[in-house]
Amino acid sequence: MEKPRLSFLQIWNMSFGFLGIQFGFALQNANVSRIFETLGAKIDAIPILWIAAPITGLIVQPIIGHMSDKTWGKLGRRRPYFLSGAILASLALLIMPNSPVLWFAAGMLWIMDASINISMEPFRAFVGDMLPSEQRTIGFSMQSFFIGIGAVVASALPYMMTNWFGISNTAPEGMIPESVKFSFYIGGTIFFLAVLWTVISSKEYSPDELKKYSQESDSSSHKHYDETPIAYSKFFKRGMIWTLVGVALFLIFDLFIYMDYGLGVFFGGIAVFGILQLIVGSMTKQNNTNNGFVIVMNDLFKMPKTMVQLSYVQFFSWFALFAMWIYTTPAVTHHIYGTSDTTSALYNKGADWVGVLMAVYNGFAAVMAFLLIWLAKKTSRKTVHAISLICGGLGLASFYIIKNPNLLIISELGIGLAWASILAMPYAILTGSLPSHKMGVYMGIFNFFIVIPQITAAAILGFFVKNLFGDEAIYALLLGGVSFVIAALLVMKVDDVDEAKTRH
Repeated sequence: MEKPRLSFLQIWNMSFGFLGIQFGFALQNANVSRIFETLGAKIDAIPILWIAAPITGLIVQPIIGHMSDKTWGKLGRRRPYFLSGAILASLALLIMPNSPVLWFAAGMLWIMDASINISMEPFRAFVGDMLPSEQRTIGFSMQSFFIGIGAVVASALPYMMTNWFGISNTAPEGMIPESVKFSFYIGGTIFFLAVLWTVISSKEYSPDELKKYSQESDSSSHKHYDETPIAYSKFFKRGMIWTLVGVALFLIFDLFIYMDYGLGVFFGGIAVFGILQLIVGSMTKQNNTNNGFVIVMNDLFKMPKTMVQLSYVQFFSWFALFAMWIYTTPAVTHHIYGTSDTTSALYNKGADWVGVLMAVYNGFAAVMAFLLIWLAKKTSRKTVHAISLICGGLGLASFYIIKNPNLLIISELGIGLAWASILAMPYAILTGSLPSHKMGVYMGIFNFFIVIPQITAAAILGFFVKNLFGDEAIYALLLGGVSFVIAALLVMKVDDVDEAKTRH
């Protein structure tokens, strides 16, 4: 039996909490480095402090997904995690700008990011739970809309506090400016209220209702799931290979080539993944297969075919995005404004313009989120995503040839289109391939393919820019543009099992 179609208002309400979640992420992304520097962090130490964010998501999201799959109570299945994450994240946002010392601020980043992930992960699964296949594109596009709106407003809050309300954006050494503090206070309040609105205004199907809806859907789409645990010998074999490769690469680069914190984390991560598989192999050999950690690792290696195909698309898409986020400011200030002197007026003019450009692509993404729904109905989700990624690639690569900073706004339109699609289409395609009782954990595992390219970008782009590109950051943006195009080519190979349904 197909799930009932929901009204536009119902989809709006169930997605509204994402506005609050994006307020949290945007304030974090725009201001945490500023807080770290204010509290005494050296510029070369900031990236290692930031590594908390991707690692936290890597750990928290599949755990929360697995737990929410198994939860049912007065608030339902996903809503208890929406609400508890919102409470914790809002408190963290209130405390973060009042951090007295650097180590306290770094710890608050961990707590804040973990709390935001607790709220965010179930929102993705919520769409899969509640919407029939033909409405999932609308559901995820609605989330894209709120992400874009939240990013623009939250990123501009410190500016608004100073220029609209006259609140100081400077403070004595070691103190956080009042404009930043009030921005975090407002953001924490909006986070909680937006998520609370979704919790109050939305319902969830009971386990019996979900079972009724999923039986026919899963069988008709061949979404059967083999519950048999993977043999411990496979975990031992794979684990040993991953561990040895990670250790060998670390030693080779450290002794003979080049090593920095990024490469160290990257190679260390490879070894740790191998060690985790060895642990799972040992637990499986002891018949401890009901452990949540063992179950999640089994789910990882049993990903549906569509999810495996999308993982490559996500890797190259998010690699391009992180290249952009890391290197747009140095690329624009040096390649277009012609300065790398961070104390000069020209550099700061260029850096301020980058902030405007970031707002443009987020705002355009919010607008285009609804157009993508119409285009997907007229063509297909894969076609829309491929075209959007190509536009993003051309937009990013165009930074190399454009010399007039004002024209970069046109480039940002292509990037905004790609961003809107990245936030919606892969999830809409993925959801149709997932067994209903594994929706949460697989949405969490899918986050791996956002985190892994982030760690990879942090690891290798610094090496490339320093040793191959002569410290010219513009080439990192070119590499990002190529990465977008590769993702576009790969998406056309993905099996969208619900494609036929979405065309009607």
